[in-house]
Amino acid sequence: MAYAAQNDIIEIYGQQALYVADRDGDGVADTAAVDRALASASAEIDSYLVGRYMLPLHEVPAILRQLCVDIGIYRLALSADVLTEEHRRRYEDATGHLRLIASGKAGLVFTTPVPVDPNADPVLSAAQPIVHGGPPRLFSRDEMRDI
Repeated sequence: MAYAAQNDIIEIYGQQALYVADRDGDGVADTAAVDRALASASAEIDSYLVGRYMLPLHEVPAILRQLCVDIGIYRLALSADVLTEEHRRRYEDATGHLRLIASGKAGLVFTTPVPVDPNADPVLSAAQPIVHGGPPRLFSRDEMRDI
């Protein structure tokens, strides 16, 4: 599932923004290229969200649609060799915001409540920390009692 569609690009930046997807030079955007770029952008977004949110999301917040469009246009411009400094800045701003979301300094706002299983244990259904293994303990509580 992509977080944005070609119509979102037009709605946010206008029809002229699709020049980055004109592969034939005929003034018509390559819809398949747009779809691939937005799917790739969505996968990149998911890589930032996976540690904090249960995927797939039950709804797409407006901020994700905007970030997906900016990342998708960047990918299209890069592949068409028409990348501008504005494309790069928008991409860097988008990934910077995604880093804030991933770190917990920003978050996603949903208009509808997240569906909750009433039978689920709230502790187990919340985000869980990653536990790393390590070498065996040098001192255990039992060993320290003997000292």
